[in-house]
Formats: sequence, C-alpha cells, structure tokens
Amino acid sequence: RSGGPLSILNDCLDYLDSVLSLEYKIIALVHAKNLCIKTKNIEYIEFPKSISSYIYRFYYEYYYFMKLSKELQPYLWLSLHDMSPRVRTTVQAVYCHNASSFYKVNFKEFLLDKKFAIFSFLYKYIYQINISSNDYVIVQQNWLRDEFKELYNIKECVVSYPIVKNQKHEAELIARNNKDKKVFFYPSFPRVFKNFELICEAAERISSQYSSKFEVILTIDGSENKYSKSIFDRYHKNKNIKFIGLQSRKRVFELYAEVDCLIFPSKLETWGLPISEFKEFSKPILLANLQYSHETIGNYKDVSFFNPLDSAELVKLIESFISETIVYEENINTLPFSPFATNWKQLFNTLLEGTKNDSH
Repeated sequence: RSGGPLSILNDCLDYLDSVLSLEYKIIALVHAKNLCIKTKNIEYIEFPKSISSYIYRFYYEYYYFMKLSKELQPYLWLSLHDMSPRVRTTVQAVYCHNASSFYKVNFKEFLLDKKFAIFSFLYKYIYQINISSNDYVIVQQNWLRDEFKELYNIKECVVSYPIVKNQKHEAELIARNNKDKKVFFYPSFPRVFKNFELICEAAERISSQYSSKFEVILTIDGSENKYSKSIFDRYHKNKNIKFIGLQSRKRVFELYAEVDCLIFPSKLETWGLPISEFKEFSKPILLANLQYSHETIGNYKDVSFFNPLDSAELVKLIESFISETIVYEENINTLPFSPFATNWKQLFNTLLEGTKNDSH
C-alpha cells in the first residue's frame, strides 16, 4: 500500500508491462488498481477486502488462489509481499520484504507499537507457511539470505537489490540551499525501529559552540502514530530540530539536493532506500553500523558509521561535520554470490530460467 513495498510493486509492473508483456500474458492481483502505475499490457484483478483483515488475506492466499491458479494456469506465480500461497503453477516464487522477525522489541517499543511487536514475533511463522513450495525465495540483502537459509528449508534463495530511480537532476534544478547552517536530514516513516530518538538525543547534546550552526530535518510531526507523538512531545522545543511531517517523494528528492548530510540511524532494514537515493547526490552520509547499511551503501568514500544505541558517537560525528574536521570511513562491499540480481531483467531471467511456454 505504501513505502518500499509499493515502490517494488510499481517498479515490477513497469518492467513487466514494457518488456515481459511482449512474450507473456501478465495478470496482476492487487487490492487497489488505482495505487498502481498506469500500464498498457497488464490485466488486473482487484481484491479490496485483502487489506481489511488477515482473515481475508489468509483466505485468498491459502484457499482461493488455488482455485484461481487452476483457472489461470500460470507458468510463473510471483508473490510480491511475503506470503507463499497454495497455488498450482510451473514456477513459484515469493519476494520477502519484512525483516521484523529478526528484530528484538524492547518493552518501551512494545508499549508504543504493540502491533509491530506482535508481528515481529509472529512473522517468522507467517513466512514459514508453505515457504517450501517456492522454487525461489527472493530477499533484498545477503544477510537476509543467510537468515532465511538458517530458518527455513528452502530450495533457492535469490538476493535481488532494489532499483533506485534517479530523480537527482530534476531535484537539483528546484533546490534551495541554506549556507548559514549545516543541514542534516532523516526521511522515514515513524516506526519504533527507525530510531528517530537517537538523532533527537544527539541534537540535545551538541556543544553550545555548534548549537547555532546546524539543523536536523525529520519527516515526522507527531500526528502519525504513538511513536512519533512521543518523539515530538519530548523534543519539539529544540530549535535545531525541524519536524516537517511526511513528504511526497518529489519533495524528499528536493530536500536531498538542499541538505548537506543524511543521517540514517534505523536499527532494522531490508534495504534502506533513502541511503541509495541520497548516495546519488554524492554527499556525506552518517549510518548506523549494522549489516544492512554496509551492504546498501556499497562502495562509498564519504560515509561514517555509528553505534545506533549510542547518541554520544553520533554527537561526535555531527560536531566534526559542522567543524569540517570529520574523517570518513571508506566502505567497500563485496557483491553476493549467485543467484543474485541487480535489476528486474536479471531477476526474471533467473525465475524464468530462459524457458518460454507459448501456451501461457
């Protein structure tokens, strides 16, 4: 419906519509067609009830889709959002976005987001249902492949890096630059693992000699959920923190062009799309020192890492950035072993294995 999974869906539909539809009939099962990009060669079947409750979701995935698959007789059935349905198909694959099952929720986070806490416990069991029926399980990073292979008995696990559509040029044309202060930016939807509080704590602890020389922009305003409200209520009086609320993708890219540095303190990501997006602007990035961030940033010189549980480390990096004395750590990332894809063409070549079945 939103965020990374919706971007993945639309990027996938775009590739299917423009390339694979020349050789295959493409049918997309979605909850609402109006959220999808406009396509010319894709047939849609809508399931609006699928988002109303997991009862409907389980009904479709594990009962109705078997009946539907018998009618459609697909060559490839690709599930783009975590669950492995019971279907009859030649090739079956599932794309796994959610890394919550690999995150340990603390008591404070449980109180702020009980739904996420419950899902972080249950999701590994949701993944497990029928996962062995897949010919391919698709994840976005190598560390996730290692986790999936350890947890589940799966045939093949593909690492597929998400594609970042570069909007840099258009954003730079519109950008407004503020040279009076060093501006830091963290664009994200407020979830308890996104760790907004670390940036706010660091902003509170910055030395007085730098307090008038920096600004932090956060894409929350306290209205989104209990977690964001707790952050806003505690830190909104700090003049160095600018709470701007959720922004359009276009505006986020404009801000990428305007600001001086990205801070990304999230404690859990399957990828971390803002890292890839901001990297295109060739500006400094401060990252949580975790497995996902090293793989996402790839080969990059102007990056420094900090402990996502220690605001003091982030304070030192921010102060050294403001004073222009920061020394960056160069990150070098080794690409995953095969099967591995860096775009939709490579991924579908793997899934389809070069086989064409003209009857479907």
